[in-house]
Amino acid sequence: MLRTSTLLRQVPVACRTLALAPASRRTFTSSLLRLKPALTSKGTDVSGSAGVEGLHRKDTPSATAVLETQSGEKVDVSAGVPSIVKGDWVLFHPVYSPEELRAVQVLHHEAKTFSDKIAVYFVRLLRWSFDLVSGYKHKPLPPNSNNMSLEELREGGYIMTEHAWLSRMLFLESIAGVPGMVAATLRHLRSLRLMRRDAGWIHTLLEEAENERMHLMTFMAVRKPSWFFRMLVLGAQGVFYNLFFFSYLVSPRTCHRFVGLLEEEAVVTYTRCIQEIEAGHVPKWENYPAPAIAIDYWRMKPDAKLLDVIYAVRSDESTHRFVNHSLANINPDKDVNPFALREPNMLVKGGKLAFERDEAEQYVEESLHMIDEGRQKHDDPQQSQHQQSQHRQA
Repeated sequence: MLRTSTLLRQVPVACRTLALAPASRRTFTSSLLRLKPALTSKGTDVSGSAGVEGLHRKDTPSATAVLETQSGEKVDVSAGVPSIVKGDWVLFHPVYSPEELRAVQVLHHEAKTFSDKIAVYFVRLLRWSFDLVSGYKHKPLPPNSNNMSLEELREGGYIMTEHAWLSRMLFLESIAGVPGMVAATLRHLRSLRLMRRDAGWIHTLLEEAENERMHLMTFMAVRKPSWFFRMLVLGAQGVFYNLFFFSYLVSPRTCHRFVGLLEEEAVVTYTRCIQEIEAGHVPKWENYPAPAIAIDYWRMKPDAKLLDVIYAVRSDESTHRFVNHSLANINPDKDVNPFALREPNMLVKGGKLAFERDEAEQYVEESLHMIDEGRQKHDDPQQSQHQQSQHRQA
């Protein structure tokens, strides 16, 4: 059983000692300063790059704001706050290495329980609705496809245009940001209502919701949808939000399984898009520059392309697939969120569907062990160095 009380008792200590723990190769970034370097590869002394999300008040001087008192004395009232705030995100998200971006595999959860089968049914229903509204279709290429032009392949329904792909992505991401926010809201209210801690679930769910929203903002930079498309999104979001809200009240596990299965479909969609771009079936996107918001969000190179963005989005969807399937495998009422302090890298999440409950417990114990090591180094650095020297000699 996951020791909820143990983790919750250790988390306040973690906040003081994370910077001292051994760094994981996982990298997280944020548009605001947040002390969570414990299990990441960046320290608090590493400054983030300024970008479209705006500048942090501790990174740059603010605009001058001076008031003159009745006595003629001039007082600076800016308090280090920027005059313009353009924050697009504030929560942490992974930044991937080239190896991680290509480590994602198309995987499918085998439904065994009754609740899993219900989740599968609703995912198929939602997938059919998505395909209908967005015009998405992906027929296998015919044997003579090499002798067919792009126009012939598109007319036959074998490949899609750039416009069709964007319609699919915009609609998908406008809905995909709903589950994390709904689940976080309900767990937040539950924590208030029961007057007890949440065991680390809320922040992970909020991070997922914001990450999906940033996908939408990224694709919005490529094309702005029509008013009719916006109306479709408005209707779909209203229906889906309420259905997911009441479903989560009844069975959080089934809902997380549903989201995990939905993310499986997202991985399939982006994998097919990547394959079509690399096959030359979407020529306008082969050298299309990545939007500025994407370069900043995923810390990409200045000359990054849209294809690099889609690789990053697919990796994010693989993360959501792994996290939600893992959360569906543990007890939402008693167990600690194993990803409250860190996440596995994409070499794990890209090729594995989820943690089973015993694996989640082991992962929590490893996280706490890393925190304990960091605290020991802080309390007695000489003793820590002596222990490391003995370990190397052994």
